[in-house]
Amino acid sequence: MALEKIPQVLTIAGTDASGGAGLNADTRFFALAHVYAATVVTGITAQNTQGVQAMMPVSESLLRQQMKSVMDDLDIKAIKTGALFDENIVKTVADLVSEFPEIPLVIDPVMVAKGGAKLLSDAAIDLMIKALLPLAYLITPNLEEAAVITGQSINSKDDMCQAAQAIQQLGAKHVLLKGGHGAEDTVSDLLYTADQQAYWYRSERFDTIRTHGTGDTLSAYITAGLAKGLTLPEIMPDAKVYMNQVIQNGIDVGHGHGPLNLWAGMSEENKG
Repeated sequence: MALEKIPQVLTIAGTDASGGAGLNADTRFFALAHVYAATVVTGITAQNTQGVQAMMPVSESLLRQQMKSVMDDLDIKAIKTGALFDENIVKTVADLVSEFPEIPLVIDPVMVAKGGAKLLSDAAIDLMIKALLPLAYLITPNLEEAAVITGQSINSKDDMCQAAQAIQQLGAKHVLLKGGHGAEDTVSDLLYTADQQAYWYRSERFDTIRTHGTGDTLSAYITAGLAKGLTLPEIMPDAKVYMNQVIQNGIDVGHGHGPLNLWAGMSEENKG
């Protein structure tokens, strides 16, 4: 009996005790998308839908050993990063992923949790911009994160274009600037590609606080698509539709910023 070949991906991220974000959200989505997920844990958090109560990064040696264990054995086709906690973790992750330039790297620059807790120190942010961002096949900042990275205020679509270009000039190959933190009734996301093409993806804003893990899930969706050999312009239209469905069809979990309904809109095509 022939063994099924399945795309293999790696998420380098922290845990979420309540399961809604971080590598918990990543692995749940990857299973639904029919890709095999390995994990390198950057830190452990005690958190729920109401906030982050405690967090602890792992040691550099354990981080390096996790990465070696995975990469020595598995055929990883795409890598994503999530919460990196501190300067030492950022430096170590940058060192590790730089050894595999042929594998597309998706960076979700997690800086602040939904409840407002800061997940990345100022020194770590600076190092992310200098050492990790230039390794990115794709970086997926929201408007607030893009403003921190560029030092520019972002209040319009022209500002979004300028910010995406500025981030690309810092070294990222492709930039996906997410507009969910904007104030308009329409949410506009901008994919700015290496060949300076701008792709806009728009949807009506849906009023809900049940958005815990949104950034993790979108970047996981893209990572799964890259592992399957798809291009970003091929991935993004379906990704936008999927994200709208998982946000709008909520589930009753927790008493704060609840998790997404990852089962919503998962078509057979997405799973294959």
